[in-house]
This record gives sequence, C-alpha cells and structure tokens, in this order.
Amino acid sequence: MTTKTAIMTGILGLAGVAHFSRPELFDSIVPPRLGHPRFWTYASGIAELGCAGLMANTGTRRLGGAASAVLMVGVFPANIYTVVKHWNDPKGRAIALARLPLQIPLIWASAEIATDSD
Repeated sequence: MTTKTAIMTGILGLAGVAHFSRPELFDSIVPPRLGHPRFWTYASGIAELGCAGLMANTGTRRLGGAASAVLMVGVFPANIYTVVKHWNDPKGRAIALARLPLQIPLIWASAEIATDSD
C-alpha cells in the first residue's frame, strides 16, 4: 500500500466513523432540499467506510479509488451549500470557503489510486 493510499484510507475511515459519532456536525451541511439530514449523514458515512475498506484491500483497491473519487465529487454540493449557508458570517464563510479547494486533492488522490497498480 502506498503512502497516498494509506492516507486516503485513513481519511475516509476517520470521516466515516465521525459521521456516526458526531452526526449533528454533518446534518448541518446537508442541503434542506435533500430531505432528512440524518439519513444522508449516515449514508455518506457508510459510503466513506465502504470506500476505505475497498482501498485497504489490494484486490479491490482500484474500485475503492474510483468509488472514492465519485463520492468526493458527489458530496461537493454540500460544501457549496455550506458556503452559501454561512455567507453572512465572516468566520463561517472563511472556513467554508477554505474547505472547497481541499476537495480537489482528495478527488485527485482517489482517481490516482483507481489507476495505480500497487
């Protein structure tokens, strides 16, 4: 397992666990039009844990990387919603805006894992 794969597996595993240990943090960034936030919090936590598990296994690593890249793109609208939600709060807006570009290396690393042969 490469360092990049280990880091991504750790990030997704920890984030997945956090969705269940602190769900209220994630509920707050679910766009209201999606409906019940706790459903989406748990669903995305399961998806993150699943992606981490796939990447941890040599036989499913490439699938895990591809699934992780899709997941990272899929949750990006929640990050945009968070910016809009906190737009009138300078500190909240700054934090939300700072998170947006952080998604790019996560998508990139996931896509690279999907094409790696390690």
